[in-house]
Amino acid sequence: QEHYGGLKGLTVAWIGDGNNVLQSFMTSAAKLGMHLRIATPRGFEPDLRITKISEQNSKEYGTKLLLTTDPLEAADSANVLVTDTWISMGQEEEKKERLKAFQGYQITMQTAKSAASNWTFLHCLPRKPEEVDDEVFYSPQSLVFQEAENRKWTI
Repeated sequence: QEHYGGLKGLTVAWIGDGNNVLQSFMTSAAKLGMHLRIATPRGFEPDLRITKISEQNSKEYGTKLLLTTDPLEAADSANVLVTDTWISMGQEEEKKERLKAFQGYQITMQTAKSAASNWTFLHCLPRKPEEVDDEVFYSPQSLVFQEAENRKWTI
């Protein structure tokens, strides 16, 4: 909101795990007027109950929701590219399997080529290089440090 001047009409592309952070986006995006494009590997989709709520919200608020396994499809025309950790606390034993499943999901400048010309990048930190490469993470389009500062003020 701070960067774009508002949220209504923005398209957010989530590329990564169907975790709790994504599910928070899913339950709120439509209510804020945002379209949501989600790419997760098979077997790592968000909770089906949350998906149903998100589908209902999209219909009610007139937004678009896309679920796919293709990161480039999700990034297409997106204003905001977002990812999060692929290995959450308690999933450390799954690291090898998860890294294999998430191959091709790293956000790179190649991913951003299909995004909107005014794209930005978000990650709630801490970030691992396999999730987003340095070129995107440290680019002028990256708002991760402003995002972290805003989280600090909410605490």
